[in-house]
Amino acid sequence: MNMDIAQQRQHILSGAYYNDLTPELIKAREEAVRLSNLYNDSFGEAPAKRESYLRQLLKKIGKNAYFEPRFRCEFGFNISIGDNFYANFDCIILDGGEVTIGDNVLFGPRVGIYTSNHAINPDERKAGACYAKAVTIGHSVWVGGGVNINQGVTIGDNSIIGSGSVVTKDIPANVIAAGVPCRVIRPITDADRVGFNAS
Repeated sequence: MNMDIAQQRQHILSGAYYNDLTPELIKAREEAVRLSNLYNDSFGEAPAKRESYLRQLLKKIGKNAYFEPRFRCEFGFNISIGDNFYANFDCIILDGGEVTIGDNVLFGPRVGIYTSNHAINPDERKAGACYAKAVTIGHSVWVGGGVNINQGVTIGDNSIIGSGSVVTKDIPANVIAAGVPCRVIRPITDADRVGFNAS
């Protein structure tokens, strides 16, 4: 059955297998590259102009959302970002499924979020079979450099993901987690305060 892009988007978000190679999805990826190029190439220009490109590209952004160059996403239309978001260099978000990022989130360089998976069977994989699961990142999360976040993962508020981790399962709130695969190392407590005062 032929589906237009809106129908395909809903089908993908349902978690069912979809054809990754339809003309509509290929065109949507090309549009995401075009808009992300405009955003990346506007580095150093007025913040309002840069933000306008992000608003065209992404589903939702809050105040002070910022990516260092070069940001890449698969579609953009499944990415929602809260206030005061910062991503260091070379962030990649493949948003076949929804990606929801809370307020006051920091990404180190080369963070990758991957919501889609290809079919295991090689013939189905060759034919374009994929499925997607949402990724949710809570408020005040810090994701270290080189972290890969796989499909279906939720990271709780205030947690830290150590550099180089591969996150394959949910991480609770208020913990430090790291490793391949990523696992909880310890809770974050008041003993972690160092007395810093920005004023």
